[in-house]
Amino acid sequence: MSLIRNVRIIEGGTAVAVEWDGQAPSRFHAIWLRDNAPDAETRSAANGQRLITLSDIPAMTRIVEASIGPHSVTLRFEPEGKVVEFAAESLKQHVYDAPRNRASGWLPDAVTPFDRTLDSQTVTAPLTTLESNAKECKAWLAAVRRYGFSCATGGPVDSGALLRVVDLFGYVRETNYGKWFEVRTEVNPTNLAFTGLGLQAHTDNPYRDPVPTLQILYCLENSVVGGDSIVVDGFACALRLRDEAPRAFELLTNYCARFEYQGQDGVHLSARRPMIELAPDGELLGIRFNNRSTAAITDVPYEDMADFYAAYRRFGEIIDDPAMAVGFKLEPGESFIVDNTRVLHARKGYAATTGSRRLQGCYADKDGLLSTLAVLEAQGAAA
Repeated sequence: MSLIRNVRIIEGGTAVAVEWDGQAPSRFHAIWLRDNAPDAETRSAANGQRLITLSDIPAMTRIVEASIGPHSVTLRFEPEGKVVEFAAESLKQHVYDAPRNRASGWLPDAVTPFDRTLDSQTVTAPLTTLESNAKECKAWLAAVRRYGFSCATGGPVDSGALLRVVDLFGYVRETNYGKWFEVRTEVNPTNLAFTGLGLQAHTDNPYRDPVPTLQILYCLENSVVGGDSIVVDGFACALRLRDEAPRAFELLTNYCARFEYQGQDGVHLSARRPMIELAPDGELLGIRFNNRSTAAITDVPYEDMADFYAAYRRFGEIIDDPAMAVGFKLEPGESFIVDNTRVLHARKGYAATTGSRRLQGCYADKDGLLSTLAVLEAQGAAA
């Protein structure tokens, strides 16, 4: 629990400085505090949503009185004459008065890049355990948040069983491929995934905007020679590129690539996004990499195009480096989930004459997974 030693009105009442017990003080602007006031007139008690607009708050809002309790700060705002109590813990969680010396490509603390040294067993759990044990489910979902990848074992060998994985946290995102799709050799495939060819590590559906942010692949049969699954952390690859070739990293973050799909009658999908996407403050947000679906790149000026292609090539070489890959062979009833905005997946080639290989796949979105994880973590903290 955060303890407050003192609070001082500064800058003519347009801000306050909160002095913490044993920590550096934090400054907060009056307009920010008023906008984030937790009182019932400002925020809904039912869902926490704001009940007022910024225009409802006087532009010249000032703080004229400030006092402290052991775990709170009470402020009076003028010209409204409004008195609001702020919990110290909430203020501490929302401090913005802090150094921001972050390198381009920084990641949140809850995200950890991985390479071949990651043991897939550390992110694996039985499906029935995940369904029945909230603590185990929380740890498994947290692994998806941290590594962008988790596996489930011991599921039924039934068509549609992959939906049980999605039911752990959210809802299927249906696409032109259906609610789910078959991944096996077809005579006239509409996608190269439906062949026995090896597939370079890639993110799925980069031609959609927005992309499906999660993908689940579930094994029903796998007796072929080959066909092993591979996952590669696109974040780890991007950071390696940044460290080895900063100019290449800059090019792939500054310029958009184009992605396109026209594999079915009545379907023409396209998107324009960088292969490596950063937030304005440099946070590494996402990867779109799929050689099969990359259209002609026309958003790079002539002067930079040769260097862009060199950067594109080097990024692909890093992605293809075995040192970046975690490999495994799915058995019937096993599945894995990837964060499709981060983790690329691949497949070794196989000959259909050596056995049978049948997977089913579907898409979902991270908002449901992160929401479920947040609820489970809150329940654990309250227990």
